Amino acid sequence: MKQITINPITRLEGHGRIEIFLDAHGDVANAVLQVPELRGFEQFCVGRKAEDMPVIMSRICGVCPEAHHLAATKALDRLFAVEPPPAAKKIRELLYMAFYVTDHTTHFYALGGPDFIVGPDAPPSERNILGVIRKVGLDVGKQVIACRARNHHVIQMLGGRGVHLAAGLPGGWSKFISEEERKEIEKIAIENLEFAQFTLRIFASVVLNNSVYADLIQSDVYCHETYYMGTVDENNHSNLYDGEIRVVDPQGREFLKFPSAKYFEHIAERVEPWTYLKFPFLKKVGWKGLVDGIDSGVYCATPLSRLNVSDGLATPLAQAEYERFYAAFGRKKIDGHYQPVHHRLATHWARLIEILYASERMLELVRDKEITSQDVRRIPSSVAGVGVGSVEAPRGTLFHHYESDANGILTKVNLIVGTTNNHAAMAMSIKRAAQKLIRAGHVIEEGLLNRIEMAFRLYDPCLSCATHALPGSMPLIVNVRNDDGEIVRSFRRDG
Repeated sequence: MKQITINPITRLEGHGRIEIFLDAHGDVANAVLQVPELRGFEQFCVGRKAEDMPVIMSRICGVCPEAHHLAATKALDRLFAVEPPPAAKKIRELLYMAFYVTDHTTHFYALGGPDFIVGPDAPPSERNILGVIRKVGLDVGKQVIACRARNHHVIQMLGGRGVHLAAGLPGGWSKFISEEERKEIEKIAIENLEFAQFTLRIFASVVLNNSVYADLIQSDVYCHETYYMGTVDENNHSNLYDGEIRVVDPQGREFLKFPSAKYFEHIAERVEPWTYLKFPFLKKVGWKGLVDGIDSGVYCATPLSRLNVSDGLATPLAQAEYERFYAAFGRKKIDGHYQPVHHRLATHWARLIEILYASERMLELVRDKEITSQDVRRIPSSVAGVGVGSVEAPRGTLFHHYESDANGILTKVNLIVGTTNNHAAMAMSIKRAAQKLIRAGHVIEEGLLNRIEMAFRLYDPCLSCATHALPGSMPLIVNVRNDDGEIVRSFRRDG
């Protein structure tokens, strides 16, 4: 086999390696996603003051510090047994919607979208944000930059800092919103709504109306029938900030529904010797290995999962797109709930629907009369000693679990982040894509290997908060081995 080099760096955050094992005939026998770096944040935090966690946890990841900041703050509400005022909750969610718009925008235009807009077989040097701009026009690039800039401005305005937030406190928020700030954010929310609709039109034009891409999305290369997890409100509508955790089975039937404080009653984590990233699974079903189906405890927690567990979306434009989404896959409602979509590349479409929902929700919140209330904090007066907080991080359900002594000094910290929740599903998707795409006697082109990468890229994995290493290098190594375990092809990307 000739040497294959993939360049530039792959479009994900963090460190990873893929091992592809060939049998004696040259077909794929197995493919393994390895995360070779160790995360130690839980142990770093034991012995610290609990109230420091929102600031510390915002540094766990430079990609989604807002998710960790809010999950930590919500966990402290429970640990100190204090209920935040309504205005504080609404400010938190308002900030979170601005974050969602910019985070999902980044993934679509810079990380996942190039595979569709530029093309999966395009040269690696073109599969990036610059290639996207060349394809759809410079004006689109300006809109993407403007979207990120205005929403980061909102995050800084509400959160106290632009990257590592400081405003979250047990029992509330550190500042209220003035009427001038409210008007400014309202204008930004309107611009977000227009941008979300614009992005969905691009997706429809470039991807959905392209028969090659439509067939790729609906092919069995990227299809798994698993359980799905996501947060829903009292009406079983998807909610990104608060609610109960709902799990549906591969047929779409509700399997579990529980408050985040009881996550450990339903989720267990398995350790494998060849990776530092754990494998969560549903306790009630059990661990059956990296296999899908109703008898396997593997679940998925992604934008697609959040649609699959919900009975709808709580904003009108997003709900219309939700209906269109399930109609496109021919899904029918059973007892008021759509059958799940199992085609994992549809996650990209689901992500854009969430941009629309977050924009609409942001506008609702900023127009709420209570949002400018100065009552944004209730001072804790006791220590309950245990607190669990969760939000829907862009990549999946995020749990923060803290325990402390009577003085509020942490004795235990446990985190299950979005990428960890998706680890098993992501590993299965890589193996399936490799087995479907690599065949004995066929030349392995660079574009084919990129299609295998698309199997994990659709999850928007953030291994930088799932795992950590010093000094912070970002290699991706893919090895192809024969049935004797010898490496017959290897390529590496360094960042």
